[in-house]
Amino acid sequence: MQTTNRYNHRDLSWLGFNYRVLQESMDPTVPLIERVRFLAIYSSNLDEYFRVRVAGLRSMIRVGKKTKRQMGFDPKDVLKAIQAEVNRQQVIFTKVYTDQIIPNLAEEGIKILNMGSLTDVHRAFVDQYFENHLMPFVQPMLLEAKKVRPFLNNAALYLLICLRDPDMGQKRFGIVKIPSEQLPRFIEMPSESKVHELLLLDDVVRLIIPKLFPGFEVLESYSIKLTRDAELYIEDEFSGDLVAKIKKSLRKRNVGPASRLVYDRSMPKEVLAYLAEIFGLGKLDLLPEGRYHNNFDFFKFPSFGKNYLLNKALPPLAFPALETCADIFEAIAQRDYLIHPPFHRYQSVIRFFDAAADDPDVSHIKVVQYRVAKRSKIISSLIRAVKNGKSVSVFVEIKARFDEEANLKWGETLQKAGVQVHYSFPGLKVHSKTALVIRKEKKGTKKYCYLGTGNFHEGTAKVYTDFGLFTARKSLVDETSRVFEFLETGRIPEKKFKHLLVGQFNIRPKLQSLIEAEIKAAQLGQHAEIFLKLNSIQDKQKIDLLYRASQSGVKIRMIVRGICCLVPGVAEMSEHIQAISIVDRFLEHSRVFVFYNHGKKLVFLSSADWMERNLSRRVEVAFPIYDPQLHQQILDVMEMQWRDNVKARYLDAKRYNQYRKNDLPPYRSQYEIYDYFKTKI
Repeated sequence: MQTTNRYNHRDLSWLGFNYRVLQESMDPTVPLIERVRFLAIYSSNLDEYFRVRVAGLRSMIRVGKKTKRQMGFDPKDVLKAIQAEVNRQQVIFTKVYTDQIIPNLAEEGIKILNMGSLTDVHRAFVDQYFENHLMPFVQPMLLEAKKVRPFLNNAALYLLICLRDPDMGQKRFGIVKIPSEQLPRFIEMPSESKVHELLLLDDVVRLIIPKLFPGFEVLESYSIKLTRDAELYIEDEFSGDLVAKIKKSLRKRNVGPASRLVYDRSMPKEVLAYLAEIFGLGKLDLLPEGRYHNNFDFFKFPSFGKNYLLNKALPPLAFPALETCADIFEAIAQRDYLIHPPFHRYQSVIRFFDAAADDPDVSHIKVVQYRVAKRSKIISSLIRAVKNGKSVSVFVEIKARFDEEANLKWGETLQKAGVQVHYSFPGLKVHSKTALVIRKEKKGTKKYCYLGTGNFHEGTAKVYTDFGLFTARKSLVDETSRVFEFLETGRIPEKKFKHLLVGQFNIRPKLQSLIEAEIKAAQLGQHAEIFLKLNSIQDKQKIDLLYRASQSGVKIRMIVRGICCLVPGVAEMSEHIQAISIVDRFLEHSRVFVFYNHGKKLVFLSSADWMERNLSRRVEVAFPIYDPQLHQQILDVMEMQWRDNVKARYLDAKRYNQYRKNDLPPYRSQYEIYDYFKTKI
């Protein structure tokens, strides 16, 4: 995947990130079951990518030439490039699964059976399994060519069956559902040895096809999956009149029940053509995969108690300063505290809300909810706070992708409990991770806040690396209060933000001035440096500014987990920019901005990536770290990540995603960070 452009294309860059995930499944140093789960992560990411990003591109093919010129690219060309790269990756996926994962599992006494390795005992078990479990769910259908387009559930697994009618001698097609929503995907078969023998549910269904189509000769079966596009989020990439034009064109399109067909690449061309015809699909709507689809079911792959096949335990570390102190608000009033889940437990955040709900001196609680756990202790605390007579205000972002329905339900639950619920702004997303508690104390009203890089989500806090700051520092809590004032009323705050960088107000110009200050220092012959950690960078204005900084001699280091549209290491453009990506057992999610600032380094933590949507069409909050001890902790963590030579990969102009190896002893940053915080307890 090479490039000669000034910018990497966003979508191809994302595919590069997902390929880095796939690479983890090939790494023999990763415990075997964890390698299987990386296959699941890869597949889950790809499925969402097609439902949203590719769905949008496919729809934009029908817009006019003038609109395409305004977009700056031809979506059809991008789709072709995506399809070629995904096809390449899918071949690698299949090879990894068949040539590495299956043999390695067999060596560990976990055997995935194929149709040719079944014994009479296995087949008798399958017959019984059909009678006891499968029969209500399989839903066989005989297709009538060109007459009735069958309705298939979105993203569900099916088998297309090639049949022959012995009496008429003609070929027919049938469809059978693989009920993976109701039954386990991996069925343990009876075994006479100590080996755990598994048969995929797909193959269990294949074995009972003759029972479902009596009187027909079964010729062959091929797995298929139809998906529908998720709602388009074109506001994330375009704005103003261009969005209106694209939406207008989308309303004109004739949307069929299926938008993408994933199929077994061994399927004959004439069979594929038949499917494409009955579902009304074109070449760009067809995606070949291996024999099995919905590989995100590998998340549930059993380990059979073989713990050595899993990652070594890294139990989240306690944070006694906040978890066991007598009064959490008194502790925060004395100094700032910083937690770094999942290295630290999330209990401090839960206790913050618990204490606010039960403390008789707390009068107000305000919080932004972007994504919420299915069983949220924080939501329970907010509801309890209302019952205890407190004023509770929650801003619920109902445009959080794929969590729209869940967030609406949470909003309704909170409203019924008496919480003041505020919903999304038109044309904006609120993505900040902020909470504010107001308390009546002897010396008057005092404010406490939590500012984070990740959502208030107890589940993701176990696997996403994020920072969270607890503070009562007046400069920060007063400006956080103004953020909530804007969210609750829509009124522009009278006072300007001087400490927080807030989307819709000062985040874009402030970041620009910070970069320009480093440029000016470099031009004066002084040391100048920028160190960034982001999920993604796509904003052209910021990329061009970083290019200019590099050309001025500013040393720039970047840790970018996902999309990186900036091209590092190009002579006379970005030769002073180095970039790496770290993919490991925890998802790197925190955003950190460090500016050298003449030796008095400025450190910001943020909810915002450097993408057009984040900096222009979202309410984000970046917050400075003023406490010297916490300031140094963040710098230490950043340097530890930069030293990684086990899980870090180079992001360079050629986009080869090569591991960053050197002659130094192995240094795996996530493990080093865990040990680092162990010493801080």
